[in-house]
Amino acid sequence: MIIDVHNHFYPPAFLDALRSGDSELQVRDDAEGNPVLYSPGDANVAVPGHRIIAYREQVIAQAHVDRQLISLTCPGTLLETPQRSAELAQLVNDEFASIVATRSDHFTALATLPLNDPQASVTEFDRIMTMGFPGCMLMGNVNGVPLADKRFWPLYEHANMTSAIMYIHPTFPLGVEAMREYWLMPLVGFLFDTTLAAAHLVFAGVPQRFPQIKWVLGHLGGTIPYLAERLDRGYEAFPECRVNIPKPPSEYLKQFYYDTVNFDPKALRLAIEFAGVDQILAGSDYPHQIGSIDRMKATIDELDMRDGDRAKILGGNAARLLGLNLPRVRGAHRIRRTSASDSA
Repeated sequence: MIIDVHNHFYPPAFLDALRSGDSELQVRDDAEGNPVLYSPGDANVAVPGHRIIAYREQVIAQAHVDRQLISLTCPGTLLETPQRSAELAQLVNDEFASIVATRSDHFTALATLPLNDPQASVTEFDRIMTMGFPGCMLMGNVNGVPLADKRFWPLYEHANMTSAIMYIHPTFPLGVEAMREYWLMPLVGFLFDTTLAAAHLVFAGVPQRFPQIKWVLGHLGGTIPYLAERLDRGYEAFPECRVNIPKPPSEYLKQFYYDTVNFDPKALRLAIEFAGVDQILAGSDYPHQIGSIDRMKATIDELDMRDGDRAKILGGNAARLLGLNLPRVRGAHRIRRTSASDSA
């Protein structure tokens, strides 16, 4: 069983809303007719896999992926006015709920929140939890405001009560002006946005205060597995780093989940050594230009480990995290493969 937890989808109704002109995001078509969404330091080309769910369903069937955990990608709705952000978040979440309701064997979804309005985020969080979402995707910062800021703690209180997933995905970081060439924002800035968000949350005591939240870090945690020892040294050296937490930051960070959107087996082995095999989730970043389902699978396959551990990374850990019914997923996978070959 394979569950891809890191991939992105733009509901067509969301793209239509952006095109209406009542948006801070610029959308223009490329030469092939694909919408291109422009944001600070980034441009996302919405290829068919981003916006046509039936097309995507065929892709994952051919790749023998049983399920995807779909999400909107950065900047989400953060650049909009608070009111417009809330409207767009509701639209996206309603569209995701419809996809899950009609294609539940293949897709689960993370909700989007209007994080530039913390109170509206709580209201939308409560609504999406009644709709069956397992949690939300949070951007790594909210227009420069860190996720550790206390204005978001009411949201974390609700997430803690429901044991929700809080999946951190990077967005344009502070200093993005220095990252506009060579795609440095997504190639470098993203990783440090995630790293900074996770470290700040831990030192601020958010996981300590809200222990039932299930935190997931995108792109193999940015640089967290690589820098965790340095964070622990800071805990030992600086009194300020011990004010909110009674144990070293690595003890909290080892309880986070990490997706495999880093296609270097050596980096993946380091993350496994840091957090343990039970905390690693398969992710492809499909269908972004630097994402790849095939490379996701090949990287995991290259690891020297027991088949049982490999199965955990490929899908077992995600199934546990999402509370999925394993026999039903396996059955859907077999049926889909037969159907795909029959139609070839």
